[in-house]
Amino acid sequence: MHIQGSHWSAAVATTDGTGGRHTPLRVDAQRNLEHVLRAAREVFGELGYGAPMEDVARRARVGVGTVYRRFPSKDVLVRRIAEEETARLTEQARTALGQEEEPWSALSRFLRTSVASGAGRLLPPQVLRVGVEVEAEDGRAQAPAAAAAPAPERARVPQQRQPGIAGGQLHELRLVEQRPAPAEERDDAGAAALLEVVGRLVERARAAGELREDVTVADVLLVIATAAPSLPDAAQQAAASSRLLDILLEGLRSRPVA
Repeated sequence: MHIQGSHWSAAVATTDGTGGRHTPLRVDAQRNLEHVLRAAREVFGELGYGAPMEDVARRARVGVGTVYRRFPSKDVLVRRIAEEETARLTEQARTALGQEEEPWSALSRFLRTSVASGAGRLLPPQVLRVGVEVEAEDGRAQAPAAAAAPAPERARVPQQRQPGIAGGQLHELRLVEQRPAPAEERDDAGAAALLEVVGRLVERARAAGELREDVTVADVLLVIATAAPSLPDAAQQAAASSRLLDILLEGLRSRPVA
């Protein structure tokens, strides 16, 4: 399976594995970096972020030492891929929001574009975690509030919920303050942007009466993750994704009261 992003060339020429600036790479070094990033997207998309660096090197047809010279740890590589994927999803959501006047068309366009691109297999874990945990008492995800970017000197981090909560009832999250690392600040900011714009898509569709009242931002993100299976045959994968997404979209739509 071959997954490509539209911004590979620009990204590899301006950022290093930790998000910092660097001088342009030699042609061969830049080509190797492109191969590593593309291979990482494919391997992590097929096997998840738990896949070893050796698999990435093998897919890129470079030595594992080449991968580690550019990305000193697997965590750095995972952050790079997740950061780019979050930015790509955010851009897809903004495009749908800006180009589709009908709320349902905007939401369904975002979902179809994201699923077709294989984005669901690379959704950063913290995005799904935040989306699932930050809910209001009425069951709606509070994406804009939950996604507010942290102040530069601190970030809000949810603690584990107390046990014994009745099904369907959400315990109010307790928050603690801690100083985030620069990479964590970028993760938080990227997740915040994604959750905010997807939240706008959800609210518009709900306000128009086209989305079920109980559907949350978390549900929309889970649809993207669920409707992007990894199959060995590209044609089968595309057909399966399209079919599954049609079914899930029908489940999201509101139904007129009889």
